[in-house]
This record gives sequence, structure tokens and C-alpha cells, in this order.
Amino acid sequence: MDKRKGTLFFKNKPSIFKTFSIVGPKEKQSKLGKYYDMALDDDKFDESTYEKAECKMLSTAVSKVIKKSNLKKDEIDLIISGDLLNQIISANFMARDFDVPFLGVYSACSTITESLILGASFINSNNFNNVVCAAGSHYATAERQYRYPLELGAIRPPQSQWTATGAGAYLLKPFIKGYPIITSATIGKVVDFGVLDANNMGAAMAPAAASTLKNHFLATNTTPKDYDLILTGDLGALGSRLVKHLMDKSGYDIFNHVDSGELIYNLDEEDFQGGSGAGCGTVVMASYIYPKLLNGEFKRVLFSATGALLSTVSSQQGESIPGISHAVCLECNL
Repeated sequence: MDKRKGTLFFKNKPSIFKTFSIVGPKEKQSKLGKYYDMALDDDKFDESTYEKAECKMLSTAVSKVIKKSNLKKDEIDLIISGDLLNQIISANFMARDFDVPFLGVYSACSTITESLILGASFINSNNFNNVVCAAGSHYATAERQYRYPLELGAIRPPQSQWTATGAGAYLLKPFIKGYPIITSATIGKVVDFGVLDANNMGAAMAPAAASTLKNHFLATNTTPKDYDLILTGDLGALGSRLVKHLMDKSGYDIFNHVDSGELIYNLDEEDFQGGSGAGCGTVVMASYIYPKLLNGEFKRVLFSATGALLSTVSSQQGESIPGISHAVCLECNL
């Protein structure tokens, strides 16, 4: 595996065989609503707490992608998953349902791309045949942990985003003709522009996205024109404008950039800057973008999810918000 500036080149071209996405009622009402595999009518998913609902969503996504792949649980070599809650309890508790080796990962809202990079690396090594990569988040649990419980009715500032209620899972296998492949990936660096506002995730994460995109282009000797789509995960409308500005200053016109946070909701005053969360880019890629790679509508997509590496403790201590972004290149394989 060649390495340049933190970029991996997967010679064996691991395939994304199947995906599965599950979302909440709000996400179901958006313009992407018809693309999700499963949409809930109840944010609690018939559970007693939102945290249990988040775990159930993640477990459902993993179970369904295995079933969709015509596999049994004991045929899965590894599950890699994470979420936004302390000690990634949704992913850890989800793993109790599967007698399968498990790696819990955390990269905030960029968790899915970190998971895909690890999964592709294991498949590329020829030591694994079936790896599940998954991530999820829930609006109510994120609000309770990072900001205020919903019962307080706290006023949301206009720069804020809405944490997506959703979970997605991807089944990775060795190269299979006809299924999208992962050809390269760039591991992000932690970038901190000194943003202190815990509501302004887009501004905190945009510099990290710009850093990773630039490094990926340099390492792979490509430009934005070489991609049908450059998809970020969780920047929202404000963050999307910021990353375009930062890339323009670096000499890159990312004219084909779209953010999952802008796609997942119908942008209006209620949704402010759009979506974020570990489930945001995860479900958009799994439900809306992946089929376009599968049928050849997209030939090459650069997926760079973004994460804000804050905690309630760091915010209360006045720390700034570091950001990170990992990029994965997916290509059509017809």
C-alpha cells in the first residue's frame, strides 16, 4: 500500500457490496425521503429513551445490510462502527447483538469515513472477506449531551445545525465486478481555526475539510475536475460556503461540491444551516449517492465527511473546537 501525505492507495480495490440506511421522521419528510431503506414514524423507535432508539437504529442498519448481502452473522469478519455519544455507547451496545469481532471508532461526524478507510484497509490486506462499516446519530441524544435537553426549549441560533437522526451500514468485500470500489483515501489532520461557538459546527469543520481535500488532490495528482461529485458530510450551508472559499484561496475551484447537511433537509428557517451528525453523511451516501455509483451515473465521487472534536467538558473550559475530515474516493465499477 503506497502512502503519500497520509493518502492510501488500495491496489486490490475493495468493493462496497451493499448499503442500508435508516432515518427518523424529520429526515423522512425531506427531498431525499424516498431514497432511504427505512424511515421511522417515531423518534424513539418504540424504545423508552432516545439513547436506546439510537442504538436500535444502528443495530438495525447492521443487521439489514448483512441480510441484504445474503450473509449470516457468523460470516462477518469484522464490524467497525461509532457514534457521537460518550464512550460510543450506541456502537458498543449494538455490538452486543453480534458475535463478531468489533472495532469501535470515534471521529465525531466524520466517523463513517474513518470506518470506511479502516474497513477498506482490512479488505485490501486479503485477511478479511466481509467487513461492515457503520455510523449513526440521533438529534435528541446529541442535544442532551452537547447542548440542552429538548425539554428546556432552548432557542437555537441561526448558525446552528440539526443533528441527523439516522444510521447507515456498508458491507465491504474484496473486488467484485459491478459494485463500486474504494480506490484511495486520505486520512485527515486535526485543524483548529480557533472557533469557540459550539453551535457553529460548519465554521469549525470547514478548515479541516479544505485541508484534507487539498492534500488528497496533491497526493493523487487529481483536481476537482476529475470527480463527478465532491461530497462533504456535515458542514451545512454556512460550512459549505466556507470550504468553497478556503479551497478557492488554495487555487481549487470545487464547483462540483455538495454537502450532505444541505441535502438531508429542506433548508428553511426551521432547519437553519441544515444537517450534521455522524448519521448525516452516512445515510446520504448510503441511500442517494451509492446507487448513482452503482448504475454508472457517477463515475468517481470523493466523499469527505467532517467532524468537530469537541466535548461538553472542553466547551465548558473555554477550549476552541478542533476539526477533522477524512476523504474516501469511490469509483463506479461497471
